[in-house]
Amino acid sequence: MDAQMLLMLHWLAVVLAGVAIVIRARSLFSGTEGNLPNPSARKFFVAFQHSAMTLLILTGVALLVMKGFEVQSWFYAKIILFFVLLSSLSKAYKKQDQIVLAQRRAGLFLAVVAFVAILGLVMIQPNFG
Repeated sequence: MDAQMLLMLHWLAVVLAGVAIVIRARSLFSGTEGNLPNPSARKFFVAFQHSAMTLLILTGVALLVMKGFEVQSWFYAKIILFFVLLSSLSKAYKKQDQIVLAQRRAGLFLAVVAFVAILGLVMIQPNFG
């Protein structure tokens, strides 16, 4: 697989991840049960989000290997923001009733901010050194 095709697949994974975040965010605002997100179609949402993130990680690692692990300094900020994204999404949708709905929505907000910051880093590609 050439780099151009893999890059297009990576961008498709980015779009799918964004769609998964938006679709799943809806479950925190409508049809909630107590402190839990809307349980209808939960398995589909989880599978969709996990598939998008897995595709994103696999294509990203493949692109990184193809480049010989030569990265610019902004790449490290992107990786840290990606971990923030995954961590806050896991906090927002953890299947525990002890997490208050406001905390879940705050986790979602952090995830969206991290996602937008990652997109901004990729578009701007600042030089940190």
